[in-house]
Amino acid sequence: MTDGPTDREALKRAFLAGAGLADARRETMAGDASTRLYERLHLSDGKTLILMDQPPAAESEPASPDATPEERAAKGYNALARLAAGRVDAFVAVASYLKGRGFSAPEIVAFDAPNGLAVLEDLGDDLYANLIAGGADPLPLYEAAIDLQVALHAEPPPAVLETKGATWALSAYDDLALKTYTDLFLEWWPKYASTYANLPPLSEEARAEWEVLVAPIRQIAEHNAVVFAHRDFHAENLLWLPKRDGLARVGLLDFQDAVKAHPAWDLLHLLQDARRDVSPELEAAMLDRYLAARPDLDRETFLKDYRALAALNAARILGPIFARQVVFFGRPKYIAFMPRTWRYLERNLDHPDLAGLKRWFHRWIPRETRP
Repeated sequence: MTDGPTDREALKRAFLAGAGLADARRETMAGDASTRLYERLHLSDGKTLILMDQPPAAESEPASPDATPEERAAKGYNALARLAAGRVDAFVAVASYLKGRGFSAPEIVAFDAPNGLAVLEDLGDDLYANLIAGGADPLPLYEAAIDLQVALHAEPPPAVLETKGATWALSAYDDLALKTYTDLFLEWWPKYASTYANLPPLSEEARAEWEVLVAPIRQIAEHNAVVFAHRDFHAENLLWLPKRDGLARVGLLDFQDAVKAHPAWDLLHLLQDARRDVSPELEAAMLDRYLAARPDLDRETFLKDYRALAALNAARILGPIFARQVVFFGRPKYIAFMPRTWRYLERNLDHPDLAGLKRWFHRWIPRETRP
């Protein structure tokens, strides 16, 4: 396997030639914060496909579901956090599972898992985020996404996702993964806030109090990790495909990090979207829609869990994602997303069961140290 840019390009050309796509015109697409790259392939008949390029050497290794905490720590961040490290076999196996359930994941045209390459069906550019920004009514889009979640949660996922040429074990989004994420808030938010608000590093007292407050929430997440979770289920990873029927109208992207998780997990990503405002009214209506379709769930318990997990997720986004992107990678564009996420966090902390965590934030991360 080769890592240099020239060798990588030669590898892609050979892969495309093997897939019968040597003559396709390649158009670079906008990327995200990941190590993946995408190109749109324009074919001679006017059709288009997507080339996904995930250099294997760009990521640390993932871990098997039965790996010990020590083994996961030895492998690095992806193993600790239950991330797939961009593995193409994960994407292919998850896509096959979703398509088998009748959902609109991209068709896999060709793939080379060891070299991190795949050609995918092009589902178009009608992302929820783009349509809503262009004036589309968000209600039917969100209703369809909620209905997809209900259907997705109707049966437990298999332990192993398999398709021809790709197998991927589905791990649980467990205590260690959540701790890995959320504890990074304690490191990165003070580093960011120290640049404009003189927020000092958090004391051992603050860290100990944090652990007492959030450990029970992580345990709730692990104990209820029973449904398939996309894990990044939000308006920039959902496409509207109105020519398809029913739940297939919702196109799914970026699902390679899927896990077994608490059923609230994908809902809170959708309804507390860090990149766009979701009103409290829309959030409440969509939670009502989901719970009306899930009479097996206790409403009060579910909403309590939802708020608690959403609070931890907000900390996960504010610290290791937004603050780290600004401080470590020098990407100031993420500052614009911070106030919205703080508003979501405050909304969650208003739940009576989170009074202790609310006091923690007010004591150790006072309002004047937030954007």
